[in-house]
Amino acid sequence: MKKNTNQELSKKSFHSYPWWSPRFWHGMPMRVWFDLVRQNHWKIAPSRLGLLGTISAASCFNSAAESLCKARFRRQLVSPPDTDPPVFIIGHWRSGTTLLHEMLMLDERFCCPSTYQCFAPGHFLLTETFLTTALAWIMPSKRPMDNVAAGWHRPQEDEFALVNMGAASPYRRMAFPNTIPAEPTALDLETLSAEELGQWKDLLRRFIAMLAIRDARRPILKSPTHTARMGVLASMFPEAKFLHIVRDPFVVFPSTKRLWNSLHHVQSMQIDSEKNAEEYVFKCFDTMYSAFERDRNHLNAEQLHEIHYEELVANPVSSMERAYEKLNLGGFDKVRTAFEEQAESMKGYTTNTYQHDARIVSEISERWQPFIQRYGYKKPRVN
Repeated sequence: MKKNTNQELSKKSFHSYPWWSPRFWHGMPMRVWFDLVRQNHWKIAPSRLGLLGTISAASCFNSAAESLCKARFRRQLVSPPDTDPPVFIIGHWRSGTTLLHEMLMLDERFCCPSTYQCFAPGHFLLTETFLTTALAWIMPSKRPMDNVAAGWHRPQEDEFALVNMGAASPYRRMAFPNTIPAEPTALDLETLSAEELGQWKDLLRRFIAMLAIRDARRPILKSPTHTARMGVLASMFPEAKFLHIVRDPFVVFPSTKRLWNSLHHVQSMQIDSEKNAEEYVFKCFDTMYSAFERDRNHLNAEQLHEIHYEELVANPVSSMERAYEKLNLGGFDKVRTAFEEQAESMKGYTTNTYQHDARIVSEISERWQPFIQRYGYKKPRVN
């Protein structure tokens, strides 16, 4: 069987998700988008020129809409509604954070940012109702990296909102994977300058304030990147809660590599060479869990609860009940029936399987040994 090259895979993925379909960069205002392009010296693949045009046009609209939104909601933004402190869902990519997010959204006491709100963080208060209806036809029904449902109103990572607002983020590399160094930039916020960190905090507070104007229920924020930021987030929101999900690292590694390849093929302005893909996954994990172990000591016992993905899938209701008890979220009996219905719908669900590579298994065993030991995972057999 002929083996596809990276370039062929990129073309296949890109054209199955055409240039006029939404990318997250379509939500950037001009100042953010053109700064990102200039920083990467306008090194854009010819096949992405159509995408460059649509994003640049959208950035002009975003800048105008953002100004109108600030004027329209000026008073509310100065004094947004008070909300309970956020609950942060954290864990490495492909560990089950999306599943956990969608389960918590069954509790009507909570709210979360939607895909559109993260796509257009500067003006969703003004444009959400109209544009999600007008642009419903361009949103694919499934995410490009898996079979999880997509849509403008589905729960989404707030990291995409932050990067669209101009915050430092490792997600900027998705747009220019060949020119941005293969380092987890801004994953651990302690690597930022005081000015950059101050800006990052201001943007997160602004986004949460805008969410509160739309919906004043307690926010559930999910982003794998926040796994490396518990210390900063706990200092910003002293009563915040953290729900950390872990999964077998020998499954997480190939799944994460596939995730990045898929996102780069769809979101990138370049044809990803993938030459640094494996090392990037290793470096992100190392940075993430080094910061996580550093920060966990600063939290009290009622702020952090950890859950295994395997247990969540096997026993969803009891797993969530323990999480509610540990984090003192309360009200579990009111949502038990919804969780039971969700558990029933999950029966028969199968995840992707991966053929283990002996070299990768050996490297994971060596580099991620502390994680493997802490969470009780075992090295798989390799034929």
